[in-house]
Amino acid sequence: MAEAKLRITIDVFSGRENPVVELSGKRLQQAARRLEPESRESTGEALVPRVPTLGYRGLVVEQFGTRLRGLPSSFRVADGTAFGPGLASRIADGTFEDFVCGSVPKPFPVEDIRRELQRFRELLDFWRRWRWDVILWPKLNPCRCAPLYEPEWWNVPARQPFNNCYNYACDYRTNSFAQPGRAAGAMYAALTCASVKPAAVADELVDSPGADNKCPAEGHLVALVIWPNGDFHWYRKGRDGTWSHKPGGTAVTNLDNSGNPITDPRTADRGPYTDFCTFMVVHHGHVRIQ
Repeated sequence: MAEAKLRITIDVFSGRENPVVELSGKRLQQAARRLEPESRESTGEALVPRVPTLGYRGLVVEQFGTRLRGLPSSFRVADGTAFGPGLASRIADGTFEDFVCGSVPKPFPVEDIRRELQRFRELLDFWRRWRWDVILWPKLNPCRCAPLYEPEWWNVPARQPFNNCYNYACDYRTNSFAQPGRAAGAMYAALTCASVKPAAVADELVDSPGADNKCPAEGHLVALVIWPNGDFHWYRKGRDGTWSHKPGGTAVTNLDNSGNPITDPRTADRGPYTDFCTFMVVHHGHVRIQ
């Protein structure tokens, strides 16, 4: 029988691949004790807390070889609770996420990821204390050439996990977690505005720093932001004039980290993506990404 192994993906980035920690032997045994289900939250398959967020979103745990008792082959852990098929339980060790986030391999930014875990907990607490219906804003200056906001097309198992913020911003499905510049052989060398922007230009996006949140005459407007030396993220402006985005392999949303509709990515709550780089224009049929 194959040796037991845990593959834990830290779901934290939007553009680049997420860090992975693999556990076997004694480390796996320690993790198994920490992951033991305790009080059950509900029956059936539970969903991860629906907080649209940039930054940390939880752990994806996959089992290989001999499986741990009482846990499915694949499940998520967020805020000390395991979610999966037939599973919605608090785990024995509420600090398990801290342990995993402190074990990420180089060159991933360990301290930044730890900070994002704490930010996630604070965000969940905020949402639990202050739950309100999202304000429905009137339509703003419709952008007739922009894509419709149709999250249901992206939020399905065949597309959602395999396409990221760049795919969504360009309205271009590749199932490859597209990276700026990769299709053109000119991929970014650093996670900075100065490096990611020209990589996107190589993919035929048009840099439009003076767009000032206004719809272009042709194509649609997107925006590039950076988590300094951590990750990149993209937003796109829709036909109704508001913005939406896809945080990594998670669902498309039109809300920012504070749960507000996004009317301007420059002023939205972007979590750790503190650097606003530029607006750019995607001309339909001209852009090629991979």
